[in-house]
Amino acid sequence: MLVDERPGVNAWASRPDPGCGRGAAAGCLDASVGHVRTYGGDHFGLDAVLGLKGLRRISVCLPARDEEATVGAVIAAAVAPHLTPGGSGLVDELVVVDDGSADATGAAAAAAGAILVRRTPGGDKGAAMAAALEASSGDVVVFLDADVENATPAYVPRLVGPLLAETAVFVKGYYERPLHGQPTGGGRVTELLARPVIRLLFPELAGVRQPLAGETAAHRWVLDKVGFAPGYGVEIGLLIDVARDFGVDAIAQVDLGVRVHRNRPLAALRPQADDVLRTALERAGVPGLP
Repeated sequence: MLVDERPGVNAWASRPDPGCGRGAAAGCLDASVGHVRTYGGDHFGLDAVLGLKGLRRISVCLPARDEEATVGAVIAAAVAPHLTPGGSGLVDELVVVDDGSADATGAAAAAAGAILVRRTPGGDKGAAMAAALEASSGDVVVFLDADVENATPAYVPRLVGPLLAETAVFVKGYYERPLHGQPTGGGRVTELLARPVIRLLFPELAGVRQPLAGETAAHRWVLDKVGFAPGYGVEIGLLIDVARDFGVDAIAQVDLGVRVHRNRPLAALRPQADDVLRTALERAGVPGLP
């Protein structure tokens, strides 16, 4: 049950389950994933989502560090088709946080039309997401990763759809992760660490398919309440904290198809794994962590 007492905040929880009969924007729920509301790629089309938006403002935020090669393309593919003026009108604001980049990430983002925030020295994804939230003004906030090579215009409508339909307060994207030419095998920290830790310590969240997905959306008041864990622990921290404060039923996941980005060497994944494990153990109440 939601604990925020502001007018309208609890309205979503009292609505009947949308099931399969709530119109074009609400799809059948996948009963195999427990209480996590799961929507396939054929739900939340642009026209339906625009009809649900009303007067709510939507901000899209990209935390980015050394992503000169891809940040502009992510914006062009996933955000520009919806950004006012000139786009569909779904997105009202675009913010990019240059998190201490050594390359021209900031210049590429500004050239693509983003409001640019620079963090120095940077290097903390959780802090970069917090800075993006502070710099943005939307009622609904979408986070996208800046290193995706095949982003599409469907990302934002699908991510905000459950929020605007009031079937969830927090949304994660899920997708297939190819590796070295094979259709699966990517997301090594997710598969070898994050999902096993969740199954053992937070089994109610075991149905979340991509717990570390950077493609995330939430109401601003949700993010204000739960805050952001530091470093690479931010994604798993958000997931666990939202479930703790609002219940698993407040979480939805939406299919974003296949996600392609550069795959880092195994050694480069150790800092991410450290942060993810530390954040999960802290939330499980394990004392004395370094």
